[in-house]
Amino acid sequence: MRSKKILILALLAAVMAALLAWKLFRRDDFLYAGTIEATEVDISPRLSSVIASFDAKEGQRLRAGDPMVRLSCEDVKLAADIAERDFKRAQRLKDSSMTEEAYDRLKHKRDDSALKLDWCAIKAPMDSTVLSTYHEPDELVSPGMTLLTLADLRRVWAIVYVPQPLLAKLSLNMEVEGSLPEMPARRLKGRISHINDEAEFTPKNVQTREERTRLVFGVKVEFSNTDDVLKPGMTVEIRLPKA
Repeated sequence: MRSKKILILALLAAVMAALLAWKLFRRDDFLYAGTIEATEVDISPRLSSVIASFDAKEGQRLRAGDPMVRLSCEDVKLAADIAERDFKRAQRLKDSSMTEEAYDRLKHKRDDSALKLDWCAIKAPMDSTVLSTYHEPDELVSPGMTLLTLADLRRVWAIVYVPQPLLAKLSLNMEVEGSLPEMPARRLKGRISHINDEAEFTPKNVQTREERTRLVFGVKVEFSNTDDVLKPGMTVEIRLPKA
């Protein structure tokens, strides 16, 4: 009796699996997998100094101009104060004993010091999300060192590789549909923004040797990501017509 129940349950499971497969593949299209990418920007200091405060946190949303990192810049502050005093003195002497050349030199030094002082307050260059931070307060940093990485996650994209016969069915600005393997019921609206002009061999991250020897065309699909569901590195499945 027990074995009969197990057999019935197995048959029911097989029928359900067959129905699900039929539902997924009865449509005249095909799933192509790609990896979500975004415009990333590495932020570095423009001068050497100790970090006074690190205000940006990983995962934080920033507006353009929001403060991210403040450098102590003690030497820059001192130089700026001296340059400002010298320039004010030059303004008083300009019409008497100060030459035009000396006045311009002091003005340039004042302006240069003020610019460097402004560099001590590192602000977000664009609306973005903080992906990674690499340093802590009291650390000494210098130009070329990455303080943090930002990304514009409002618009992300994935590149999929398709065979030549499929190109005739694709066009720029064509709307397509995508989904995440972990959230198959959620549909993502995408748009084809670029189709490569030249064929290439399938990228090396494709598993089988046969697929790697095929000539394919890269297709870039952009997605609106206003709710930040899509993150760089995620796998997305994009539904395209069959070739």
